[in-house]
Amino acid sequence: MAKIVATLNIALNGSCDHTSGIADEGLHDHYTDVIRNSDIILYGRTTYQLMEGYWPGLVKNPSGEKSMDDFANALHHIQKVVFSRTLKSLSWENSVLATKSLEDEVQLLKKQPGKDVLIGSPSLINALAKLDLIDEYHLCIHPVIAQDGLLLFHNIPERRVLKLKNTKIFKAGQVMHYYERIKD
Repeated sequence: MAKIVATLNIALNGSCDHTSGIADEGLHDHYTDVIRNSDIILYGRTTYQLMEGYWPGLVKNPSGEKSMDDFANALHHIQKVVFSRTLKSLSWENSVLATKSLEDEVQLLKKQPGKDVLIGSPSLINALAKLDLIDEYHLCIHPVIAQDGLLLFHNIPERRVLKLKNTKIFKAGQVMHYYERIKD
């Protein structure tokens, strides 16, 4: 069975503003490995459009910065499933619109053999946390306090107990926390 893994960068105050983090070589290399060892990444419309607006351009016109170019290529090749009520088509290669509800799609993916299924959007992580469908949380805490941004967890109906499995510290001070969901 595939594991459903929420993976996200957040500031110390829980903000998910993508511009507030420290995106360096070590972080890009880390996420390149994560993507290469996964089968699918789930996106909401907003995050998909942010990613699609930047990373495919680096595949066509590499930056010369190896870690960013490798990340762009890994992201380009992974299957992307997008949840949107407004998008009718997608232009980024290996991207499809979800045809089922979030809950039904994820329940189906959990039953499939294969590598991890990543969740890369704050809104989807929050929605799937509410549904208690996330197996692991990989949260990279950046040593910044952000002014703006969506808070990761809100309106969760009940307590969720997690077990810290591991941590990884990056040179710029980011700390990746690896948690697994413990069923009460």
